[in-house]
Amino acid sequence: MKKELHIFFTALMFYTRIPCPKNIDHNPDYLNKASRYFPVIGWIVGSVTFGVYCVFNYLVAPEIAVIFSMIASVLVTGAFHEDGFADVCDGFGGGWTKEKILMIMKDSAIGAYGAIGVVLLLLVKLMSTNMLFRNAENTGLNVYFVCFLLLVSAHSISRLAAISIVFTHQYSREDASSKSKPIAQSYSWREVVGAFFFGLLPLVILSYFQWQMLLVLLPVFLTRFFLARYFQKWIDGYTGDCLGATQQVCEVVFYISVIALWKFI
Repeated sequence: MKKELHIFFTALMFYTRIPCPKNIDHNPDYLNKASRYFPVIGWIVGSVTFGVYCVFNYLVAPEIAVIFSMIASVLVTGAFHEDGFADVCDGFGGGWTKEKILMIMKDSAIGAYGAIGVVLLLLVKLMSTNMLFRNAENTGLNVYFVCFLLLVSAHSISRLAAISIVFTHQYSREDASSKSKPIAQSYSWREVVGAFFFGLLPLVILSYFQWQMLLVLLPVFLTRFFLARYFQKWIDGYTGDCLGATQQVCEVVFYISVIALWKFI
């Protein structure tokens, strides 16, 4: 149990800005095993996002509450995944060879593709989340209960989609310059089972009340499949930035899929 807690806190320290015990470090072995808890980080981020939304929804208009919930999400993760998405936009938008794409993604400066991509991503996330909260009133269930499970599911499943690329593809960079590389070195069945269990659990709970919710897994994992294939085609695998971009895109696809599903059921 003590070792599992250490592994969990390693994941918490690596993927968020939440303070952790002083004895936790970036131990490569623990960081590798921490992939099983990546979706649990989604539980935490989703819960914080929902809590901030509830507070500001009580104080101000729902649209403003959504903005503050997004700010909370960025602050909790330190824009970890948004930064990866921006780097992927710059790299694949401006590079035409594997070496050039990897070099651009390694650059800490953000380019036009990255800036435009992040702005559009946040706009889509803002509009879709706002519509999601409004449409939740028509489910016949407690609105706050539905919104909580949807947010947690979005964050956990999108992280499952991202980390699953590690289980099926090779790390692209040949050097050890990325601190994400230890995640790519090896994994066991515990990481696979743990990631899928924690990633799918919130949606399974929600599907108990509305079984059609399971259908959103199809567009999310189709998105994951095509992104992974795209990365494989251009850079022969993935990088940490690719995982961050996959998480962000799959999160938005989840929101849009739920909205589309509610439109036809």
